[in-house]
Amino acid sequence: MPQTAPKMIFVNLPVKDLPASIAFYEAAGAVRNNDFADDSAQMVSFSETIHVMLLTHERFSSFTPRKIPNAHETAQVLLALSEASRAEVDATTEKALAAGGAEPNPSQDHGFMYGRSFADLDGHIWEVTWMDMEAAMAANEEAAA
Repeated sequence: MPQTAPKMIFVNLPVKDLPASIAFYEAAGAVRNNDFADDSAQMVSFSETIHVMLLTHERFSSFTPRKIPNAHETAQVLLALSEASRAEVDATTEKALAAGGAEPNPSQDHGFMYGRSFADLDGHIWEVTWMDMEAAMAANEEAAA
């Protein structure tokens, strides 16, 4: 079977203040990619496969005629970012909070899965999660029995 490259995701987010949003995402652990940047857009990456395009409202509006909702008041999507451990969930969330983000939801601890969330400067919600896949599969098998 031929090997294929892993799929990547590019999340496009409208932001009101591009420089402030860049600083926020860098503080939260993303890395700036200046190959995809100008005065209206900046790509930041959480990994080799997870990328976020921060777009000014004007630039974002060039891709769709739909109105940009106020993410502080409405939610169209919840973005999820996995981490390798509970400690990394906490570290990423704490970095985002220290950079001016908010924690819109209480943490969730289900034993085999742990998560927290943060909202960026524009109100976009990121759920940061860790899961013990072996424990999750065992729990599913027990529930099915």
